[in-house]
Amino acid sequence: MKRYDLNAATVGLLGILAGFFGLFLFYPISFMLRRAFDDGGHWTLEHFGLLLASPLQREALWNSFAIGSLTTLLTTLLALPLGHALTRLRFPCKGLLSGLLLVPMIMPPFVGAIGLKQLLARFGSVNLLLMDLGLLAPDQPIDWLGQGGFWGIVILQVLSLYPIMLLNVSAAMANIDPTLREAAQNLGAGGWRLFRTVTLPLILPGWFAGAIIVFIWAFTDLGTPLVFGFSRVVPVQIFDSITELNTNPMGYALVVLVLALTLSLFVVSKRLVAGRRYEMLARGHTSGAEVSATRGQTLLIWAGLGGVILLALLPHLAVIGHSFSARWFLSVLPAEWTLDNYRDVFRDDLGILSIRNSLFYASLSATLDLGLGVLIAWLLTRRRIPLAGLLDALAMLPLALPGLVLAFGYVAGFDWPISWLNPRENPTLLLIVSYSVRRLPYIVRSAYAGLQQTSVTLEEASANLGASPWRTLRRITLPLIMANLIGGTILTFAFAMLEVSDSLILAMREQFFPITKTIYALLGRIEPNAPSVACALGVVGMGILTLSLLFAGRLLGRKMGQLFRA
Repeated sequence: MKRYDLNAATVGLLGILAGFFGLFLFYPISFMLRRAFDDGGHWTLEHFGLLLASPLQREALWNSFAIGSLTTLLTTLLALPLGHALTRLRFPCKGLLSGLLLVPMIMPPFVGAIGLKQLLARFGSVNLLLMDLGLLAPDQPIDWLGQGGFWGIVILQVLSLYPIMLLNVSAAMANIDPTLREAAQNLGAGGWRLFRTVTLPLILPGWFAGAIIVFIWAFTDLGTPLVFGFSRVVPVQIFDSITELNTNPMGYALVVLVLALTLSLFVVSKRLVAGRRYEMLARGHTSGAEVSATRGQTLLIWAGLGGVILLALLPHLAVIGHSFSARWFLSVLPAEWTLDNYRDVFRDDLGILSIRNSLFYASLSATLDLGLGVLIAWLLTRRRIPLAGLLDALAMLPLALPGLVLAFGYVAGFDWPISWLNPRENPTLLLIVSYSVRRLPYIVRSAYAGLQQTSVTLEEASANLGASPWRTLRRITLPLIMANLIGGTILTFAFAMLEVSDSLILAMREQFFPITKTIYALLGRIEPNAPSVACALGVVGMGILTLSLLFAGRLLGRKMGQLFRA
């Protein structure tokens, strides 16, 4: 009979986790499911029938599927050659270029959309430059954003999300035993055939991990369509339905449809990957698989990587330029430069309040993640507990749970008379919890990896000398994995700082606005300098996020990419 390490303390810790997941994960999901299938106390599918019968909702579903699919396809086409160059070839400035390729992670697409609109609007910088060069007629501007902003959303999603695909694909390529490629080459395979028959099948797990996250992220992104004014997508339809939660069940049906889609994608991908075997018996030294690039290859790689980096940086540079502009209208570059926008950020009560709120929310959510992450990782690696697989799955479930869905569930499910639990009255607690739940997998994986790599003999020696489990954890275990914990905690803090969907939905009163909700509010103002002040606030958030990611990268190194594995 299998024995479990159950005592009062372990049972108590499991009870705390059960209560947390029950209240903040299962309750809002079950509430939405009940409302989506309920019709006056009777179970029904009528709401979904009405949803699919609506031309508007069908168009929104089609547009969201198209955005998610195109983003996944284009990020794949971009990441595969980049991953090949970074894992197979040695060339000068490789480390610098590899780091710059990840720069788009420092700003969410929501903020970059402001810069991209300034560049690619009908009379934006690109078209005006082409007109000045005589390459474009003034009365025939090119519609780069296409179909009311559809292609602008796709372009921005690709430029923002390709690092996630690249991290997964590169990690998968680096783990391939080079002797397998050498054997295939000895048998006459090369070029496309070698990639198709050896490399591609072996990197499928990594590609699936990146593709699922990219698709779900693009499908459920709320901020970018709002900035572009493109309302016929599922996230915006859900956002608009919040005002009529008690009278219109369409919002619940849409959310449940998104939830079913995301969970199905994860289940199908796991089954597809699990159904085949990818392990390698005697893995060779992958570092020896790299070869020095020729001069021609080096120039080609520099041009390719430099082009991708430049394109990915353009929205960021446009936002920075906009933040220093006093007037940027019908001109390639700002006509006047100023620092007043940054002064307005720190003079305006809403601007400074939003920075303070974001720092407060992100700090507490990161602290909560640290406690929960260490607890879950310790129980999974150091204790034999019942339903360990379920606990592991619950910790990873937020990867398949878009922030849009969770925030909608909190608004709908916590409409209680208790003010500190009702987001309409005070969203502070639910903002902290939603940030924490969304980023919990990162700290769990970071702590889990550290504990797996730490021998239990030191802990056993401490126990043999009479130390309690808590003292052993505090004096022995935690110091040994401190780099993992600090890196993972900083990462959760960084992404919570500029969280979009949760912030836009849950923060309903100005006094609770975080940075992203304030940026959205500023974009809706009629003052001429409001967009520039919004960009300045975005740059402030980007600076905080950059410093956090640099610190986390120094601590985690190559392990950072593993946090984005599904």
